[in-house]
Amino acid sequence: MDMMTLAGTLAAGGDPLPGAKPKAIPGLAPVITELFGYGLYIMLIAGGVAIGIGFYKLSMSDKSRSGGGSEPFKWMGSGVVTVMASGVLLSIINGIAA
Repeated sequence: MDMMTLAGTLAAGGDPLPGAKPKAIPGLAPVITELFGYGLYIMLIAGGVAIGIGFYKLSMSDKSRSGGGSEPFKWMGSGVVTVMASGVLLSIINGIAA
């Protein structure tokens, strides 16, 4: 996404993440709802990035017996857990707010 387009979208009051429409949680202020909703979407993206970094580290790592071969799997595992946790929380919140 072009930075000028993003700045123009934010200046016009648009959403920073396209397609991310957090649902209003009953009883919470609108600011808290938006921050929590966007935070979960950002957490989802960060989990995907961690999985990608893990695959990159696995492909570029030293495959000999003396190398520390568990680090890529730590990255991939943490990415998978993050994606699963944020997905579950998003579905719970969207289910409660629906």
